[in-house]
Amino acid sequence: MTLEIFVPFWGDPGLLYETVDSVRAQRNPDWRLVIIDDCYPDESVAERFATETDPRITYVRNSTNLGITENYREAIRRATEPHIAILGCDDLLHPNYVDTIAHTIAVVPGADVIQPGVDVIDEHGTVIRPLADRVKQGLLAPHGSSGITMLTGEHMATSLIRGDWLYWPSLAFRTETLQRIDFREGLPIIQDLALLMDIAFDGGTLAYNPTLSFSYRRHGGSASQKTLLDGRRFRDERTYYAEARRLAAAQGWSRTARTARARVMSRLHAVTELPGVLRRGTRSGIRSTLAHITSL
Repeated sequence: MTLEIFVPFWGDPGLLYETVDSVRAQRNPDWRLVIIDDCYPDESVAERFATETDPRITYVRNSTNLGITENYREAIRRATEPHIAILGCDDLLHPNYVDTIAHTIAVVPGADVIQPGVDVIDEHGTVIRPLADRVKQGLLAPHGSSGITMLTGEHMATSLIRGDWLYWPSLAFRTETLQRIDFREGLPIIQDLALLMDIAFDGGTLAYNPTLSFSYRRHGGSASQKTLLDGRRFRDERTYYAEARRLAAAQGWSRTARTARARVMSRLHAVTELPGVLRRGTRSGIRSTLAHITSL
């Protein structure tokens, strides 16, 4: 098995080089890496990869800026192997990442999505445990076994709509699944959850292997934090949870529909974010956060 790894790039070149080095450091050599530069305004990046000698590493630059979602689609269009990963350009693979994915595929060959074990690092590379990640890993992720857990269809959908405990850049996918099930338009803030739910609604399978093999980087001034302060994050969540409830009801998945209607963890998230939104958020952000907590 060769894992095809894509890195859509727009960001800090230094962090990108760390990401690439973490791919080079894989114990399992059966990987191929494609960096897709979305017209980042720094010529040194192209110059750096022009001298690349590893034939497994390819650098391409888009002719025009596509934006994050369309650059993900570009990665999927370029895929040639049965399984791919689409990394963030500042995240890090542990040396066992490809081994972990390959082992999971061997055990669960029909898996559409594979979630390996993840730790969280800050902008300096220090391991941290913010509240959101303690909830993800301590309450929402499956527990009770040190082995691989499989979630399929309604079980997968209910688990994810209760609270999205996955880390998008760490996931490996069956390529055919991503080529068949596209990102939804109009939900840029939670497009990853919407796609994963659509895979579940299609009867797909998620395999969770808790073996630690990926570092997900959180930044204090991230785009996701800005969408909390201006209200877009929770507005998009309410829109999608209503849609997920409708889709679940149409499938006869009553447990998923009830969970989407209650959105308990999503409301609690809004409660924990409210003090910060009250201090630093816009009026729209405050209204959106309060509506998310109280509305049915």
